[in-house]
Amino acid sequence: MSSKDKLIKKLKSRPKDFTWDELIRLFGALNFEETLKGKTGGSRRKFYHLKTGLIINLHKPHPNSIIKSYLIEQIIKKLEEENLI
Repeated sequence: MSSKDKLIKKLKSRPKDFTWDELIRLFGALNFEETLKGKTGGSRRKFYHLKTGLIINLHKPHPNSIIKSYLIEQIIKKLEEENLI
């Protein structure tokens, strides 16, 4: 099982400990590019899928890097709608 498949499996299990770094790796494996606005992105992040044109807007969690449960649900829904996972 590839690391991409492992990350998809973990995301779909709706874990309480899915981190921002894991999400970034998953988005990279799914061919998303992060677009930055201004000099610094601040905590707002925008991810653009090259083939489908899907845009996912997120706030980078802080001070810890754990993704909130409701965001995991929204991410899964969007990715499934576009048949990316």
